[in-house]
Amino acid sequence: MNDAADTPETAPLVELEIGRIAHGGHCVARYDGRVVFVRHTLPGETVRARLTDSGETSKFWRADAVEILVASPDRVRSAWPQAGADGVGGGELAHVSLEAQRRWKAGVVEEQLQRLAKIERTVVVEPAPGDDERGGLGWRTRIDLVADADGRAGMRQFRSHDVLPLSTMPLATPEVLAAADAEKIFAKRWTPGAEIEVVAPADGSDPIVLLDGQVLRNGHLDTRPNVRRSVTETVTVDGEAFTYKVAADGFWQVHREAPSLLAQVVLDAARGGADGDLTDATVVDLYSGAGLFTVPLAKAVGPVGRVVAVEGDERAVKDARRNAHAYEQVELHVGQVDTVLRTAGHGAIAGADVVVLDPPRTGAGAKTVAQIVALSPSRIVYVACDPAALARDIAYLAKDGYELESVRAFDLFPMTHHVECVAVLTR
Repeated sequence: MNDAADTPETAPLVELEIGRIAHGGHCVARYDGRVVFVRHTLPGETVRARLTDSGETSKFWRADAVEILVASPDRVRSAWPQAGADGVGGGELAHVSLEAQRRWKAGVVEEQLQRLAKIERTVVVEPAPGDDERGGLGWRTRIDLVADADGRAGMRQFRSHDVLPLSTMPLATPEVLAAADAEKIFAKRWTPGAEIEVVAPADGSDPIVLLDGQVLRNGHLDTRPNVRRSVTETVTVDGEAFTYKVAADGFWQVHREAPSLLAQVVLDAARGGADGDLTDATVVDLYSGAGLFTVPLAKAVGPVGRVVAVEGDERAVKDARRNAHAYEQVELHVGQVDTVLRTAGHGAIAGADVVVLDPPRTGAGAKTVAQIVALSPSRIVYVACDPAALARDIAYLAKDGYELESVRAFDLFPMTHHVECVAVLTR
C-alpha cells in the first residue's frame, strides 16, 4: 500500500482505536501492524481517520481523525473548528477540555523526563492568569498570517504549504484583533504570498502591523527610515513595572501573561525562593533575547553584583542594550552561546553563582551544557519550551553532578500541545 499520491479527499479512511498520548500533539494507534500518529483525537476513542502519510516509503504513518465513533469524556466542542482535520496548524488540542489539555501536557513532560533523563517526577501544568475565564482563547499578542492564492489572509495547513483563509483568529487577544480590524486584514485582498504580522502589547500600548516586513499604517506602507518598528512591553516583577522596547518582528513571549509570569518565576528560582537574596551575585543569562530576565536579575543583584547576558541575535542585543541601559552591572555579549562561553570562559565570563538559560526549541545541547558546567554555578535555572530537549539537557547535566531540584510547567500555549517548563538544578 502506498498512498503518497493521494489527496486529502481521496486518502483512505481507516477505523482506529486510539492509545496513549505521544509528544507532538497526537496520539498513538496501530493499523496493519504499523504505528500511526493520529491528530485530533484522545486516548480511548474509536475514530475513523484519514491516512495522511503512509506506505512503505513513509518514515512515520500519520492520520487525522475525521469522524469520532466513540468519544472520550474529555472531548469538547472545538474552540477553533478551522484548526481541526484538514485545517490550519496551531490549534491541535482545540477539541480537548482545558483541564484535560493540562493533564495531556503534564503526562508528556513526565514521560520525557522518565525516558530521556531517567527521572520520575509528578508534574502539574499550571494555567496562566485569566485563561480559564477566557476559555483558553484570546492569549496571543502576536499573530503571523499569509495571503492565499486569492489574496485572502490566512494560515498554512498543518504540514503543508497550502494557505487556508481565515475571518478571525480566536487565539489572538482583543488588542491584536482590533489592530487587524483597523487595517482590514481579514477583509482586504493582498498580494498572494504576502506575509502579515500583527503585534499588540497586552498593556494596550500602540500596536504594529507589518506587511512583508514593512510597517502598514492606515492602509499604506510607511517606508520612512525613522518609522517606529518596536513596541513597548510592560513586565511586572516583585510588584515593580519594567518597561521594554522590543522589535515588532523580534522574539518576545507570545502569551499576554507569559513575560511577567516567567520573569517572576525565574527570579524566584535564581534566588532560591521568593525570600532569597541575590545581592552581589554573578548571574549568567544565556539566550537572553531582549533582556526579559536580564533586567529584573540586574535589579536583584544590585550595583555590586553582575549579570552577564549572551545572545546570538544582534537585533535582540540592541533591544537589550536599550532595556538594560540603567544597570551598569549588566554586560552584554553578542554571539552563539557555546562560542561566547568557550572563547570568553577564562576572561570576561570566568564563573557564575547562577546560570539562567532559555534556549530555542532544540535545547542547549551537549557542547553548551559542557560550557555551563565549566562556569561551576551552584544553581541552574532552565526555561524550556520543549520537554524532550529539556530532559536531554538535564541528562547531560546529571553526568556532572547536577540534580533536578524542581520543575514547574505552565500552560502558556492553550489549544496547542506546547508547554513551557522552568527547571531548577543544583549541586
